[in-house]
Amino acid sequence: MAFEHAPLVAFGIGLMMTVLLLVKLKLPAFIGLIISTFAVGTVAPQVPLGDIASETATAFGDTFAGVGIPILMAAVIGKTMLESGAAERIIRSFTAITGEDNGEYALFGSGFVLAIPVFFGNVFYLLAPLARSMRARVGHSYSLFIVVICAAAATTHVFVPPTPGPLAVASEVEANLGTTMLVGMLVGFPTAVLSGLVYGKFIAKRIDIPLRDTMGTTTEELKDISQQPASNLPGVLEASLPILLAIVLVGAQTITNTFFSSGDWFVALFAFVGNPNFALTVAALVSAITFYRMNTDDLETWADELTEALKEGGNIAAIVGAGGAFGGMLAAAGVGGYISSALQELGLGLIITAWIIAAAVRIAQGSATVAMLTTAGIVAPLIGQLTVHPAYLVMAIGAGGNILSWYNDGGFWIITEIGGLTQAEALKTWTVVTTLIAVFGLVFTLTISTVMPLA
Repeated sequence: MAFEHAPLVAFGIGLMMTVLLLVKLKLPAFIGLIISTFAVGTVAPQVPLGDIASETATAFGDTFAGVGIPILMAAVIGKTMLESGAAERIIRSFTAITGEDNGEYALFGSGFVLAIPVFFGNVFYLLAPLARSMRARVGHSYSLFIVVICAAAATTHVFVPPTPGPLAVASEVEANLGTTMLVGMLVGFPTAVLSGLVYGKFIAKRIDIPLRDTMGTTTEELKDISQQPASNLPGVLEASLPILLAIVLVGAQTITNTFFSSGDWFVALFAFVGNPNFALTVAALVSAITFYRMNTDDLETWADELTEALKEGGNIAAIVGAGGAFGGMLAAAGVGGYISSALQELGLGLIITAWIIAAAVRIAQGSATVAMLTTAGIVAPLIGQLTVHPAYLVMAIGAGGNILSWYNDGGFWIITEIGGLTQAEALKTWTVVTTLIAVFGLVFTLTISTVMPLA
């Protein structure tokens, strides 16, 4: 009996260890997460004792391979866009349209649209400097700016193809791609508004997140730049070019992979130039050139400034990798399979069952995409039970898979470290936002499918 429920015990141990080490003892996040990973492996009979250390290193390496270069380049983009005045120039362009008191709408719209063809993390890398610059300019509401970017980008990340998660789920449950995109927009937009704009304004009145030194840039530097005359800032096109290049390159890769044959020469070309590792490197180089032009004419000083940014990025990448190792060890311990198997026996409707399974797997092992794909594989044979279009099943899986991002999710640490948030602030903003997306996403899925079943 104890062996049967060993995955649940491993999950409980992992949860207690992370709370003890990170919250109570306040160990550095990297060290606390690695120790928690070892603890989970030690109590999980599914992981041989001799393999615990190597499993940890492998999961760390797998996560780092996916995010290492993008995070390091994001650190360069963040520092150089902020200190060159590029982020300030973009913010002034936004507020010229919306007014300084409504800048959150520009950040919200940017996040919602950009995350359709591009992974959430990459969108946050590019928009985080704008949120910091906006905070330096208006002097308040940083929690609102972070929340609207996160909610908008995370919503389309799990609901709207061709983002890889919902695209793969739609394929697994045989949902028409065009219909899934339409339903994703119908479910996603009101979900993002409530989770981002409404909750953002609510939480901004209750917590004031200050600007902190992060991404190699001090708060004093940001405040000084916010007071600079327009003549001391780069032009709008030059300022925006790093973001535009990254989005165009990565978006082109997504589109060509989705709609064209893999044998076409241009698909291979965009698979290279649109890979986030390359695209963000190009964006970082362009941003660094603007920084050189605006701030210094000394190559040695320029190189030293970039190195400082990379040092900051290395620490962030290490923490994200450790979060991936923790989630990977929970997966190796069989936590996701244990929970999903137990939930299949509840006897609920397929839409709600799929949401619960995806939510449970997400909470247990951290990755929204893994939770979505795991759930899709479980429920795909059951789609004959549906009385609505399978696109609504994609929405339910995406909503559930987004719930409660916490310490075992690399995304949690990206928000915390790149955004300059404490863990408590991230839990009150990012973690709550992901949970609201999950809940509102299910509500709108059930409501819209009742009114417009499309079956």
